[in-house]
Amino acid sequence: MPVAFITGITGQDGSYLCELLLEQGYTVHGLVHRPDMLARSNIGYLLKDEAIYNKRLFLHNGAFEDATHLRRIISKARPDEFYHLAGQSSPRLSLELPETTVDSIGMATLRLLEIIRDMDHAPKFLYASSAEVFGSPSHSPQDETTPLRPTTPYGAAKGLSQELCRIYRTAYQLPTCAAILYNHESPRRSPTFVTMKVAQAVAQIKLGQERELSLGSLAGKRDWGWAPDYVKGMWMMLQSEPVDDFILATGVIHTVEELVAAAFSSADLNWRDYVRYDPGLVTAVEPYAPCGNPSKARRLLGWKNTVPMEEMMDRLVAYCLKQLK
Repeated sequence: MPVAFITGITGQDGSYLCELLLEQGYTVHGLVHRPDMLARSNIGYLLKDEAIYNKRLFLHNGAFEDATHLRRIISKARPDEFYHLAGQSSPRLSLELPETTVDSIGMATLRLLEIIRDMDHAPKFLYASSAEVFGSPSHSPQDETTPLRPTTPYGAAKGLSQELCRIYRTAYQLPTCAAILYNHESPRRSPTFVTMKVAQAVAQIKLGQERELSLGSLAGKRDWGWAPDYVKGMWMMLQSEPVDDFILATGVIHTVEELVAAAFSSADLNWRDYVRYDPGLVTAVEPYAPCGNPSKARRLLGWKNTVPMEEMMDRLVAYCLKQLK
């Protein structure tokens, strides 16, 4: 029975990955920073399953600042695969808290890589990177050879972690890699992300609980995919030999306006009647049309995104309506 270790196990990607690995017959270990929030987290329901919790799913309290404790936990778990998904997740917030961002992303990854470097049996290691490492690239779509040109501390920290994985793979021959993830959404996404913010607002407006939705620029462009597909892609990456970096993206770009229109349309509403522009919500540095080229993942892994943006927003709005009702 293979053993996997997940940081960020209660988040969107971590919880979907946990479920996938359990379905595949893995024993799963997860690092938890807020044990008091577990019952209400995305994996809260698994804690009630006596056939899984503390039998095939083990959770460990810990913090990235305590390398000694991390080393003890990981050495005891002896994972075959390690998925590092945790870390500060907001490019906008990183402009206000750059030191915290770089420490929680870059230095945390370095500590983990040093721990697995000292293990007798080093696990395959995957780092969840981001399209933010490209910042404002000179061409679109981006592929695995596109130069890193981050425009935020978040993107720079992600780029550092991604490059560390490459360095440890070449310098120490460790099976380390980075999944360069473009935007991927699900009902488990935080409302701080525009997809769930819009979906929740549409549901509230449809039910008469709100009258309008305030947004920044609608001209921003993104490559949006379906989170469970991307989690499966990460797992597929560690099943390949040898491990390597891959872009996971749809290869299709949409504006925020198109996303908003799709969300309101799914509730039979005209977005122009409800959306208001708020200049205070405009990001100081807006990445230039991040669009990923997933051809390498499609060719070598057989991976692809299965849910187009319009269907994704239909699902998110339906979920929010169900929750509110």
